[in-house]
Amino acid sequence: MWANSILEAIGNTPLVKLNKITKDLPCTVLAKVEYFNPGNSIKDRMALKMLEVAELEGKIKPGGTIIEGTSGNTGMGLAIAACIKGYKCIFTTTDKQSKEKVDILKAVGAEVIVCPTNVEPEDPRSYYSVSKRLATEIPNSWYVNQYDNLANRQAHYEQTGPEIWNQTEGKITHLVVATGTGGTIVGTGKYLKEKNPNIKIWAIDSYGSLLKKYFDTGEIDENEVYPYISEGFGEDFIPMNYEMSVIDEFTKVTDKDGAVMARRIAKEEGLFCGYSAGSCLQGVIQLKDQLKKDDVVVCIFHDHGSRYVGKIYNDEWMLERGFLDAKTFKDIVSSRKTMKLISVKPEDTVSEAIELMKKYDIENVPVFSCGMNIGAISESGLFNKMIQQPDIQTQPVGNVMEKAYPEVGFDTPVERLSSYINKENGAVLSKDESGNFQIVTKYDIIQTLSK
Repeated sequence: MWANSILEAIGNTPLVKLNKITKDLPCTVLAKVEYFNPGNSIKDRMALKMLEVAELEGKIKPGGTIIEGTSGNTGMGLAIAACIKGYKCIFTTTDKQSKEKVDILKAVGAEVIVCPTNVEPEDPRSYYSVSKRLATEIPNSWYVNQYDNLANRQAHYEQTGPEIWNQTEGKITHLVVATGTGGTIVGTGKYLKEKNPNIKIWAIDSYGSLLKKYFDTGEIDENEVYPYISEGFGEDFIPMNYEMSVIDEFTKVTDKDGAVMARRIAKEEGLFCGYSAGSCLQGVIQLKDQLKKDDVVVCIFHDHGSRYVGKIYNDEWMLERGFLDAKTFKDIVSSRKTMKLISVKPEDTVSEAIELMKKYDIENVPVFSCGMNIGAISESGLFNKMIQQPDIQTQPVGNVMEKAYPEVGFDTPVERLSSYINKENGAVLSKDESGNFQIVTKYDIIQTLSK
């Protein structure tokens, strides 16, 4: 049986048991893997629902333009629906969103306007304000406003909640959601609590968002708001989709912890998920003391990791923000039994260099002259030269030496060191705190990365 359009493929996503990361928890933890939706995120559900309701209410006519402020995923859902139904799309987003998200929206025919992140929602430059303005200027346009559009949470009340209830055979005890607009957590949570009022609904927030403070105190505290890196959840205002009475607890997760956990989910559970999935599971870990043996916890894994390949799945991006506890050149040198660097001078003979290699069981020897790094001798390089010139051993090193090993900073991360190692270059040099040269070889890097 085939689908009449891609829109019929939305929903009925799998519920997958997590095994490795959660092995020390007393309960069962299940992931509702929403990247199986055609737009690779849970937002497909509410995007289609909001559009269908708008059509029924006459808010958009054939050939009209859909306008929305989006972090990317809602826009993708709307764009897919627009492709099938014949609408145009204009989306505003923030400059903290990944380039991949913007490119994907453009790929499905949307016009994307990137706005600054670090401005108030009321600022005319914000992506909220720009989308609202465009909706007043463009004829036959519909401003979606996912934050205050209650069809958002209605979609999850009608779809996501029943799916989870049926998939767990009513055994779910906790729903955990990294929440932004409030639609997923309120719509899904409301349905589940109607089935069983004892089910706990846990919300995951980001540092820099005011949602948790508002939940705890009922106050909108602007001092809670500051720029954060996490994507897809947290807010600097309270959307109308929130019904805080549905939620039992809020906890905040740091940008670093969410990013690191997302990478763990990919490597340890085989689920290539986005930033919010990492934050969601990290939130469960933070609240683990509240969990019991027979609990069944369902985590919403909102979207696919392909949205974040230039960010959390990029080692350099993670290193630049201090999100990876990376080992460095210094760490490798400090872990070795000896700090002595074996080197030769250009006037030494090749035979003397070979003897040093045998004595210390090394393959790479730098050549120094007057304290300067001027060249190198390697086992592989000498092997090739000795085949062509058997008498090479009596020649001075300076006549046969290879290009000098590159020099890097003493705190250079291992991952970056590996980019200097290639077929022709088997080592890297650096000066330690005392100004003495140290060496890291291909073998050192392999040993470090394999630990």
